[in-house]
Amino acid sequence: QVQLQESGPGLVQLSQTLSLTCTVSGPSITSSDYYWHWIRQPPGKGLEYMGVIFDTGTTDSSPPLKSRTFISRDTCKNQFTLQLSSVTQEDTAVYYCAAETVGSPGDFGSWGQGTQVTVSS
Repeated sequence: QVQLQESGPGLVQLSQTLSLTCTVSGPSITSSDYYWHWIRQPPGKGLEYMGVIFDTGTTDSSPPLKSRTFISRDTCKNQFTLQLSSVTQEDTAVYYCAAETVGSPGDFGSWGQGTQVTVSS
């Protein structure tokens, strides 16, 4: 059973860097059975895909966010992190981490509860 929990500041200043951590319980984030994703939902809008870190540690990000997104991991703590630089009001959203089962593309079977991040001026 995969459990995920997001953590980080709920308030980020305009133009600063947003940093969130997802703590995983259950499998190791180095397990070849899962990929680890970040997804967000701005207020009144649908889900927006942000990026992924694979079991190998390789990352990929959504093209519109690629220049501002950095995803990393701490295998000792079984955590992966999201950093989003130069935030604007458009980055206000609920941020989720999710686990994708390898071999089932798009099957995000496990999600964290989400964490609200507000960009303030």
